Amino acid sequence: MPSPRVIYWFRTDLRLHDSPALKAALDLSPEVLFPIWCWDSHYVYRARCGVNRWQFLLDCMNDVSASITKLNKKSQLYVLREPAVTILPKLFKAWGITHLVYEKDTDAYARERDVEVRRLAKEAGVEVVERMGRTLWDPDELVKANGGKPTMSMSQVQHAGAKVGEIQAVVETPTSLPDPGDLHLKKLEQQRPEMEPDVNSQYREQDEQSYAQGLAGPKKDFAPPTLEELGMPAATTPIRGGETVIWKRLHEEIFADEDYTGTFAKPNTSPAAFDPQSTCLTSPYLHFGALSVRYMYHTTEQIVERRKKAKKAVSEPPTSLTGQLLFRDMYFAAQAALGYAFGQTYNNPSCRFIPWHLPSKVSTSSKLITGSYEIDFEEAEVQFRRWRNGVTGFPWIDAIMRQLKQEGWIHHLARHAVACFLTRGGAYISWERGAEVFEEWLVDHEAACNIGNWQWLSCSAFYAQFYRCYSPVAFGKKWDPEGDYVRRYVPELKDMPKKYIYEPWKAPLVDQRKAGVRVDGDGSEEDKDGIPLYPKPMLDFSKQREVCIEGLKAAYKAKLYGNSPQVLDGTWKELFDDAGEGPTEGKMGGPGGLDTWDDAEGDGHDEYDGEDEQPVKKEKKPAASSPKATRGHKRERSQATLDGAFKKKAK
Repeated sequence: MPSPRVIYWFRTDLRLHDSPALKAALDLSPEVLFPIWCWDSHYVYRARCGVNRWQFLLDCMNDVSASITKLNKKSQLYVLREPAVTILPKLFKAWGITHLVYEKDTDAYARERDVEVRRLAKEAGVEVVERMGRTLWDPDELVKANGGKPTMSMSQVQHAGAKVGEIQAVVETPTSLPDPGDLHLKKLEQQRPEMEPDVNSQYREQDEQSYAQGLAGPKKDFAPPTLEELGMPAATTPIRGGETVIWKRLHEEIFADEDYTGTFAKPNTSPAAFDPQSTCLTSPYLHFGALSVRYMYHTTEQIVERRKKAKKAVSEPPTSLTGQLLFRDMYFAAQAALGYAFGQTYNNPSCRFIPWHLPSKVSTSSKLITGSYEIDFEEAEVQFRRWRNGVTGFPWIDAIMRQLKQEGWIHHLARHAVACFLTRGGAYISWERGAEVFEEWLVDHEAACNIGNWQWLSCSAFYAQFYRCYSPVAFGKKWDPEGDYVRRYVPELKDMPKKYIYEPWKAPLVDQRKAGVRVDGDGSEEDKDGIPLYPKPMLDFSKQREVCIEGLKAAYKAKLYGNSPQVLDGTWKELFDDAGEGPTEGKMGGPGGLDTWDDAEGDGHDEYDGEDEQPVKKEKKPAASSPKATRGHKRERSQATLDGAFKKKAK
C-alpha cells in the first residue's frame, strides 16, 4: 500500500504546539506533507475586516511559516492564492493526495465551505481527517449534551461539558516535519474569484491585488500577501501576532506571575489601563489559533492547583482565567446549534425581540439578514455615526471607541460600556449595528463571541438585568478618576481640569479656554477659528436611560423572540404602544423589527393565522406608513451572513 501523501490545511490553527489535527496528519506517517493555506476570497472581499486584523493574521502566517522551516528547511506555509473549494480539487490530482487533514471549524460559513470540500474530496478519492482543537470541547458535542439546544449560560456549559468528558490533554509539539513533495503548479490554472461586492473597499487605498500574480504570488515563493497587495495602508495597532510572540509573553510574563494567573478575576481588572493593559490580551491569538485554548486552560489549572495545595488564594469560574475560556465555549456551542441565525435577531429562537432603532433588513425567503439596515429615525442614524466615530460628547465613550479604531482592542469592561450605551443604556440602536463595527475593528474578532457578547450586553440573550446600565460618566470615574485614559485617546481634552474631564460640557468658558478646547457642535468639525472642538453630548443620559428601560420592559412583557410568528409576519407592532421607543407606531410592521415591509426582500411574505400558527402564503400587504421611516442604508455583509459565492465558483 502506497505511503500517504497528505495536505495539512491550516485555517484556525496557526501554531505547532498542541495541534490535534497536525498530530493526526503526522500519525499517518506521510511520505510527503504539504502545509498549505488557501487564500479565501470570502474573507478578502465579503467579511468585514479592517487593516489591524489583517496585519495580525499576516503576522501569524509568517510566524508559523518560519517555525515550519525551522523543523524542515525544505518546507514552509505554502499560501495558495485561490479559495479552497476551487484549488483543492486541482491539488488532489496534481500532488497525488491521499489525505486532507484540518482543524474543525463550526463557524456558519466554515461549515458550508467544509461540506463542499468533503464532497469534492470524496469525488477525488481523498480521505478527510478532521480534528477539534479550537475550543475546550467540541461545540457540536456540547450541543448534543445540552439536549440539542444552544448553551445559554455558564452552568449549561459546565453540565454539558461534564457529560462530554474531560477536556483533552495537550498533545506534544512536533520536533520534525516530513518533506513537501514537488509542487507541480506550473500547469495549474488559477481561478480568480469575483471581487465584487468588496465590503472592505473602504479600507483600501489602492486596488486589491492579492490574486493578481498567480497561485504562488508575485515572487512565486508562496509567501502570505502583504498589506500593500491588499491595497491597505499600514496598520495602526501595536499588537503583533504570532505563536512565538504569545508563547514568549505567556512564559515570561503571564504564567511566570503565578499570583496574577492564579487570582485573576476579570471584573477586577481596569478598563482604563494602558501601556500595559490589565488583562492577558490572549484573545486574538486564540482566535487565529496561534495559542492553543487547551494549553492555556491546563497550564492555568496547574498553577491554580499548586496554589490550592499551598493554601494560597485562587479565583474560580466564571471570573477566573479558565472561566473566560468557558464563556468562549458557551458562545461557540450556541453558534454551532443555531448557525447563521445566531448572528441576528430575525428568526433566532434564542434572541429576545426588541424593536430597536436601525433594524436589519431581512430576506423572508432565506430567513437571513441582507447586509443592509433600515433608518427608521434619522436622529438614530446620526447618533450611530457619532458613536462609531468617537464623537458622542461623552469622553469615556469616545476614548474607548477611538482606542478600538486605532489599536483594534479594548478591555472587556470597555466593550460593556460602549455596547450598553449604543443599545439599552442610551441610543436604543440595534445590537447588530454595534456588532458589525466590532467585527470591522477588533483584532480579536471571533464571530461567536462577538455576537454573543452583543446579545448579552443588549439584554437580548444570555443576560436579562436590563435596569443595570453603565453610566458614561460615573463608570469611567470609578476606574480612572484622574482621567488619564481619556487624555490619552481624546487628546483635545488632555488639558481639561480633572473636575470636568468626564463632563466637559459643564466646564465654564474660562476653563475651556485654559484647556485650549471649546465644547461645541456635534463632532462634524474638529476645530473652529483655530481652536480644537469637542462636541456637546448627543443625548441626555439620565432621561434616555429611563426611556430605554421602559422600552425593554415593554419588550420583555411582549415575550417575543426572533422566530415568534408575530416577528416573522410583522404583527409584532400590535403588542407595543405607539409612543414606545423604536419603530413601534401603527399596527403592522415589517419582519424582524422593520418599520415597514418595504425594506424586506423576498417574493411576498409568510403570515400566520391565529389557529394553528402554520405559515399561510398571502399577497404582500401594503406597508404601514410611518413618518419616521425615511430611507435604507447599505451595510457590508458580516461573517454571520450567508455567502454562497464559493458554490457558484465551484460549479
